[in-house]
Amino acid sequence: MSDVTVAAVGGGRFSLKEWIFTTDHKRVAVLYLVGSFAAFLVAGIMAILMRTELASVGPTVTANPTTYNTWLYFHGAAMILGYLLPALTGFFANYYVPLMIGAKDVAFPRVNALSVWLYWAGVVLALLTFVIPDPPDIMWTGYPPYSIITPGNTALYTFTVLIMGFSSIAGGINLLTTVIRMRAPGVTWNKLNIFIWCVIGAFTIQLVFVPVLGVSVTMLLLDKYLGMNFFNVVAGGTPLLYENLFWFYSHPAVYVILLPAVGIIYEITATFSRNRIFNYKGVVYGGIWGTVILSGVVWGHHLYVSAIPDWLTLVLTFTTLMISVPVGLLVIGLLGTLYKGSIEYKTPMLYAAGFLFLFLIGGLTGIPNAMSSIYVHIHGTYWIPGHFHYVMAVSASTGVIGGTYYVFPKLTGKMYNETLGKLGFILFFIGANITFFLTMYIGVEYGMPRRYYDYQQFPQIEGLQRITTYGSYIILLGAVVILISWVHGLIAGKKAPLNPWGSKSLEWTHTQSPPPPGNFTEDVKLPDDWDPYNYRK
Repeated sequence: MSDVTVAAVGGGRFSLKEWIFTTDHKRVAVLYLVGSFAAFLVAGIMAILMRTELASVGPTVTANPTTYNTWLYFHGAAMILGYLLPALTGFFANYYVPLMIGAKDVAFPRVNALSVWLYWAGVVLALLTFVIPDPPDIMWTGYPPYSIITPGNTALYTFTVLIMGFSSIAGGINLLTTVIRMRAPGVTWNKLNIFIWCVIGAFTIQLVFVPVLGVSVTMLLLDKYLGMNFFNVVAGGTPLLYENLFWFYSHPAVYVILLPAVGIIYEITATFSRNRIFNYKGVVYGGIWGTVILSGVVWGHHLYVSAIPDWLTLVLTFTTLMISVPVGLLVIGLLGTLYKGSIEYKTPMLYAAGFLFLFLIGGLTGIPNAMSSIYVHIHGTYWIPGHFHYVMAVSASTGVIGGTYYVFPKLTGKMYNETLGKLGFILFFIGANITFFLTMYIGVEYGMPRRYYDYQQFPQIEGLQRITTYGSYIILLGAVVILISWVHGLIAGKKAPLNPWGSKSLEWTHTQSPPPPGNFTEDVKLPDDWDPYNYRK
């Protein structure tokens, strides 16, 4: 195995054994990237199978509802736990944070390596879904009492969540310590990249709320296999306890995904508009930290139809509407950064522009979800998956994909093909809007329930369902083009200049592409007027 060599992210050539046992934050980041895109591939296949099944009334690709439920479970769990969270808080955070602050590595390299292999263990556990005789049949939320009485393997779901949770906690402690203790002289708190602030905010949320998710799924395991009856109504338990615990973590998790994605978009926007960050301190202390503080008091709008007290419904309606203020500051900061900028529409900037459009739709459609008087009518309909795919899945994916194009020259030392990059964006953007705008429309206009395997009682929407499925095929085609553009860049791409984007940030101005082991050939020394966004006209 030591004879097998691969190009190292840090320069030179190293054996596969060195990759497996690596503690270099850049290689750890790549391991996260490979795992997250593998999870995206399998979860995407599940989505295509579901959409193909829904293209017409009656059985299409399977006559077994349990099989459909397995696709649904894996798609939701893998997209969130296996793709978005590891790509944003695993790959981008690991790769960028030390480089952006002038550090040679993370604070605890071995803990960092442990975190990525815990994540990979979770990926392997999740993939066992397709080989064990009793795959999970619990959706991605694991709601009792269904998850307790189903013959599906609830233990597999629990252990996958716990292992990935441990991975996230280890990574969070590591990267927060890195930022606090290892900044180069001159990299002060008010000169940190917006992306770093977003990572700090995201990991703060993770460290507070991941234990709550761990407790809730452990109780689920004990309920099903040891008869603890936490959620068994007959024995005095209540399923509402699980729902509250689950969403007490899972809604803040939206912001764990959103914040790093927004941070990536900020880096792209500042670089390609040649502008300073508009209202930097307002974005950091009002936008990012306002979101962090309010993230834990907005979970209840998921439970408006679950018999929570009326006074609590009123309070949570108010807090859910309130969080639009700091999130609005983040969007205003992006728009202000673009104002009077010399905007260059390379592929990463197209994804940044796409993020603004997609996230605007997702955010505006979230307002009815906050209003309990409206939500009771749209809860459980196609409106909900349409909304959260806009606000989280496709919006965050623009950050992941656009950010990968942005970091591509730094990561590989080569340039991708712009024509292929732009074509992939166009297909992805068109397909996403066809699929998820129609999904929302079907929900609000026809009241089509979500999670249904078939819809014979709604024959009038078959045509719309078919168009929605075609939209998902366009997304698939876009993903294929994106992958081709990356493979083409790796194999035949031109050698990248040291700073092809003209960025002022440390990772572009003070090290090679790709960076060597230790990141910097000498200690980073910054002038007093250094700033990562010091674009002068």
